Amino acid sequence: MKNILYTLAIVSLISFSSCKETKKVDEPSKMEHVMSIHDEVMPKMGTLGKLVSQLKPMADSLGAESVEAKAMKDLQEANRSMMDWMQGFGDRFDSEEIMNGKELSDEKKQWLKEEEDKVQQVRENINSSIERAEEILSKQ
Repeated sequence: MKNILYTLAIVSLISFSSCKETKKVDEPSKMEHVMSIHDEVMPKMGTLGKLVSQLKPMADSLGAESVEAKAMKDLQEANRSMMDWMQGFGDRFDSEEIMNGKELSDEKKQWLKEEEDKVQQVRENINSSIERAEEILSKQ
């Protein structure tokens, strides 16, 4: 009887721990989440440049206070914010932490929360500046 209870306890413990490990693997880490936001908006960097090129002649002819010039400036600022974020992120984390899931120190875990907020703002800046520029260009 003791052997059966002992075996059941071990099987239960193994089942519980394997479920817990599976859950951890299925859920993206904070680092993976931050990088997925980066990966979502990085392809849009070419669009930013293209839209700046399309708005520039209009902005030059209409002046710095025109909606076209302001939209172009927003696109340029969105581009700069992405470049600044990537530089700062790379300064804070090494490739092992970013690409291979190396364990983060408590300080770096806090930094990662800050970087998540920053990259979400970068995403918002990129998406809203593209949307605004495309709206302006569609009226031309």
